[in-house]
Amino acid sequence: MWHMGDGMGWWMIWGSLMMIVFWGGIIALAVWGVQSLTRREQGAPPQAGREQPLEIAKQRYARGEITREEFEQMKRDL
Repeated sequence: MWHMGDGMGWWMIWGSLMMIVFWGGIIALAVWGVQSLTRREQGAPPQAGREQPLEIAKQRYARGEITREEFEQMKRDL
């Protein structure tokens, strides 16, 4: 009575959705890759703007946060 052919309509809809998901994933991966590369190139070097460990130890010693022995030990370790 309400015969809809051989049922290929649902498979075509499913296939179309999977194709959209597949290509959307490929495009999203490409966009992510480009963004991560450009962020890395524009970013500052890892040590820029950061204090070196020995400078931090000197400041802590000057403020009295650590003793002379601790400071000397830190210098040897660094």
